[in-house]
This record gives sequence, C-alpha cells and structure tokens, in this order.
Amino acid sequence: MNKKNERALVLLTDFLAINMAWIVFFFFRVETGWFQLLSEPSFILPMLAVYVYWVFVFIFVGMYRTWFASSRFDELTTLFKASFVGIFILFFIILYDDYSQGEASANRFVIFFYWGIFLFLVSTGRVFIRSFQRNLLIKGIGRQKALLIGFNKKSHNTHESISNHKGLGLDIVGYIAVKRENVGKEHNGVKVLDYVENLSARIKETEVSNIILALEKYEDDVMIDVISRCDNMNVSLKIVPDLYEIISGQARTHQIYGFPLIDIMPQLMPEWEKKVKRFMDFVVSFMILIVSFPAIIAAAIAIKIESKGPILYKQERSGLNGKPFMVYKFRSMVQDAEVKTGPVWSTKGDARVTKVGAFIRKVRIDEIPQMINIFKGEMSLVGPRPERPHFVEKLAAEIPLYKRRLKVRPGLTGWAQVKHKYDESIEDVKMKLRYDLFYIENMSIRMDLNIIFRTVFVVLFGKGHY
Repeated sequence: MNKKNERALVLLTDFLAINMAWIVFFFFRVETGWFQLLSEPSFILPMLAVYVYWVFVFIFVGMYRTWFASSRFDELTTLFKASFVGIFILFFIILYDDYSQGEASANRFVIFFYWGIFLFLVSTGRVFIRSFQRNLLIKGIGRQKALLIGFNKKSHNTHESISNHKGLGLDIVGYIAVKRENVGKEHNGVKVLDYVENLSARIKETEVSNIILALEKYEDDVMIDVISRCDNMNVSLKIVPDLYEIISGQARTHQIYGFPLIDIMPQLMPEWEKKVKRFMDFVVSFMILIVSFPAIIAAAIAIKIESKGPILYKQERSGLNGKPFMVYKFRSMVQDAEVKTGPVWSTKGDARVTKVGAFIRKVRIDEIPQMINIFKGEMSLVGPRPERPHFVEKLAAEIPLYKRRLKVRPGLTGWAQVKHKYDESIEDVKMKLRYDLFYIENMSIRMDLNIIFRTVFVVLFGKGHY
C-alpha cells in the first residue's frame, strides 16, 4: 500500500470512528433523558467541530505518519496518551460552558463516558487497518526491498530472521560486502552484488528503500562510510546491534517480533514537539523584535555614524535540506570586507571588524535581525549555525556526515555554539560537527530550553567570541 492510499484509508477509518463515537455519546446524553438539559443541543455542528479537533490532535502527535511494520501496541499507547490530554481539554471547555449557561455541574463528567466510547472505536479502527496492512505484507503486497551490508555470520543470521518474519515487510535482494573477495558468493539464494565502494550505484540499480548494516565490531569506519554514501539516497538505514549495546542501554532499538533493529539517524523529536518548537520560534522571534526595537534603532544609528555602508548585512546561507536563504545581521565589519579575500571565516581579533561591530558581536546585538529569518521559518531559535553554500560543499568533501546538519532548520544558537567558539579552522568545524550531530539525534524541547538558558548566560556575562 503506497503512502497516499494508506493515509487516506486511516483518515477514512478515523472519520467513521470519531463521528460514530459522537453519535453514541449524543444519544446517551440527550435521547435517554437521564441528564438535565436547559436546552436541546445541536447535533451536526458540534460533531464536525469535535472531528476537526481530534484530527488536529492526531496530526500534532504524529498519528498520520506512514506506518511500516510498527507495533500496534505502540500506536494504541500513543492514541491513549493523545486522547487522554485531548479529553481533559474538552472537559475544561465543558466546565466553562456549564458555568456560563447555568447547567448542572455533574453533566460535565459524562465526557469521560464519551472518552471510553471514543477510545474503543478509534482503537478498533486502527487495529483493523494495521492488521489489514500486515496481512497484505505477509501476502507479498506492499513489501520493501533491502540490501544487507556485510557478508558474515551476523548478516546471515539477520537475513534468516527477516525471512522468517514476513510481517516485517522486508525482502533481502542482495548483500553488499566489505571485502572484495566476497563478491559473487551467496547465502540462502541471495548473492553478494558488490562491495561498499559501489553502494550508491547498487541502490539505484536495485531500487531498494532499506539498508541494513550487519557489521563486525571492528568495522566502525565502514559504517561511517556507508552512512555518508546513503545520506542523500532516500533510503532508511538500520543497524543490527550487538548484545552488549542492547543490554547496556546504548542502543535505542525498534523491536518487532523480538527482532531488534536500530534506526540510524532517525528524527527523534516527536511530531508534537516539532509543532511546539515552530510555535515557540514564531512567538519568541515576534516578541524579541518588538521588545528590542530601541536596541535595533540604537545599533542602526551607531553603525551608520561609524562607517560607510548598509546597516544590515545580507548573506546567502544553506537552510533546511540545503535550501538557500538570505540571512540578516547587523553589519559588524567594514563595507565589502571580502572583496579582496573571497569567502573566509571570521577570526578572533579580525581587523575587518569595526569598533561598533566588536561591541554588538560581544553582546550579540548583531544577531537580532535573524529574528526575521526565524519568524519566516527559515531558521529556528536552536539548531546548527547556518553555513554558506561555498563552505558547505567544501566541508562536505572533507568531513563525512557534514551535510547531516542540513536535515534540520539552522539555528540562531545551538549546542555547538554554547560549547565551542566560532569556526576558525577545519578542526573547529570537526569539533562543532560532533556537537551538532549530538543535538540532531537528541533534539527535544527540554534540550532547546537548556541551550537557550546557556545562551542567555553567555550574552549577559559577555562570554562571546568576537
């Protein structure tokens, strides 16, 4: 089942379940005559409003993302948590409505009866759809092709486990060997198609959507190489963890049928947190632009008095998924600072920085115009710093996984910024990349708030590099 049909089927099932829950609830509350009502409530408009409300809740928590052999229990757990929060919001809406209309306060508690009906019907619909999808996978419909990296005992065991669990929906179409001498060999009727250096070509040729790494402990460098080659290939990367990694808790496993797989570089931030993060960006950037207006005027006047040139400095940067955008900053250097040198990094004590520029850099006033980028959605408050396309291509050729930074919105501040100084050399970039990758794989609202508080400390105490 393709993604479009799957989403349409899930939406249809939810539409029927949510509205049926409302019909049963309406009959119970109104038609039975068991509850005191001051007026006859309407039926259609509240039903539509409640349906739209639940759809937004489900979208917010990511319940309409594509399902692929995931646990039905996990989906029901997510449904329970989402509906629990959602029903309490409805409870307080009804509480307010009761008091405003003078209805009996006991009536509001009937909403929990509605919750039970809602949870039962929506859960039943979801289980039916997922069971239907699983049966299709077992029958060979909608299955996905995969390549196994490595030709060893570990990869052979992985192959056999996947073959025995048809509900995973995976078909191993070939091995990719680490050693050239294994090319041409086969296991369980599946051949070693090539070795790692030609992985990109084999992915295009076989049209696989999954890469599963089953490497030996000493082959970490191979794993980095494979990840780099697959970075822009639109394939899902999974790795079979060692027993030690599982029992020590170092591996975040995705277990189906007791068969563990680790998603490499997943987007760990849940859908609802992504929405909250964007909402925070929008609100905070707007508020800062309003509150800092006097500082903006003062900085603009000081820049104009000290040196010739524009007040704002615009420069092309690489944004989310590499999409270019123009970043805004207060000009802190002399006009046309890079005419003679071309694109170069700023250094400590840079002679091109003006006196006003040195001060506004120290207190981070030069960054305020980037609130416009954040307000527009080109940047976020927290994330990897946006880099110029010239340097992105240069650094990506020298540093594996550098372009991984482009998988999230660039930020005004970030884990790398509060932990390390400005980029002055390749070694600085490599060090900051570690911090950026750590942030990307552990993104959360809590971590964002931690970084923001650290940034405020740096600004207040003048710890910035300038």
